[in-house]
Amino acid sequence: MRVIASAKAIKPYQSSAWRITLIFSTLVTILIVMLVLSLYRQLVIEQQNQVDKHLAAEMQRYQQLALTVNRRSFAAQIRAADPKTALIAWRNSVDMVGALTFLPENMPQLPETKDFPIFTGGPDKLHILTGGLVMTRYGPVLIATRTDHLATLIEKFINAAFWAVAFTLGLTLALGYIFSKAILRRLVEYNRLSEQIEAGHYETRLPVSDSQDEFDMLARQFNLVLDTLEQNLRAVRGVTDNIAHDLRTPLSHLRIGIEQLADKPTKELADASAELLEELDHCLGTFDAMLSLTRIEEGQQTLDLQPVSLQQICQDLFEMAEVIAESREQELHISLENDVQINGDKYLLFQALFNLVDNAIKYSPIGAAISIKQRGKHIQISDNGPGIVDEDKERVFDRLVRLDPSRHYKGTGLGLSMVKAILSRHKATISLHDNHPGLLVNIHFK
Repeated sequence: MRVIASAKAIKPYQSSAWRITLIFSTLVTILIVMLVLSLYRQLVIEQQNQVDKHLAAEMQRYQQLALTVNRRSFAAQIRAADPKTALIAWRNSVDMVGALTFLPENMPQLPETKDFPIFTGGPDKLHILTGGLVMTRYGPVLIATRTDHLATLIEKFINAAFWAVAFTLGLTLALGYIFSKAILRRLVEYNRLSEQIEAGHYETRLPVSDSQDEFDMLARQFNLVLDTLEQNLRAVRGVTDNIAHDLRTPLSHLRIGIEQLADKPTKELADASAELLEELDHCLGTFDAMLSLTRIEEGQQTLDLQPVSLQQICQDLFEMAEVIAESREQELHISLENDVQINGDKYLLFQALFNLVDNAIKYSPIGAAISIKQRGKHIQISDNGPGIVDEDKERVFDRLVRLDPSRHYKGTGLGLSMVKAILSRHKATISLHDNHPGLLVNIHFK
């Protein structure tokens, strides 16, 4: 793998991960604030309920007390009331009895309450109380309880909630920033590697970690694309080399022949021109075959689809190839079973199958046996010729590939490429196997 080159820096706050973090932090903050507000409301309601219950209990107590004791005992009970439990004040006929020296104005009757302040001599000089009047047999009695400590508790709760929200928001933003930088490190590395690939270093690959996360899935898929690209580039280079190899000789002959035309006698010009035209037709045939192959592979050539009998096409193939085999003193056999009709282009299919049989006849020795077998959607063409070595069984389907033993035969080197392209358009597969000796070609239509 190549050393990675420099790339433009990406700021963490410009990344989509950071934007997602902001959205997540906002949602989390909103949820926490809503939760805190709900808890605050519940706390206030619960505290109010406790105050109301406490005042209601004290109200019932003093109402009952006024019914069971005389005025003097009633005043004594009020004087003896613990102000920490409840603040009690009652005006008798002479003065105030209880914790206050006067009754606050406009105090409502319980269960209605009102907040009012009082001043004390302790360290906390100002107290806030909540209370109301209760009517007894001896007149109105003020019953109140201290609530400023509850307000302090609520204030502490609000402060704690604020810092909790602030801490959560800060923590999510900090973690989001860290995660963004971690993600960006991998993205920057991918960007740098892509610059390497853009510069022409197609052997470069993206790193894949052991975490098997979405980045590893992306890197693995991208590496597969790069593998395919590199294979295609190698194929293009191979095609270029093969074109140069196969066309250099006829083009050289053409050039030499054209130069020699001026020196040839008039009676030899016709034959020399015919030879040059044959060489030129061979070159043009190669390019025409390449264009036709490209149109078939890319789906640019429209297929003349019609029902095609595999048994009938094999029979036609046998009848045409039998004459060629007899001319080479070879035996051509055919075996047909379970006829199947497929939807295809009869002309192209015949061209592909005939190319395979013609190759078997051409490259097999005199007296060889060649067979065509059809079993349903399966067609098999076999011979007992020299065969093809294993390392070349896939390579022969590439464009302009001609194995060295076949160089003395004229051809374009596109025959098997055309066969595979035609069969692929008909959703058929082709594979080459050893026939011990010879070659076995399996074709299966889906």
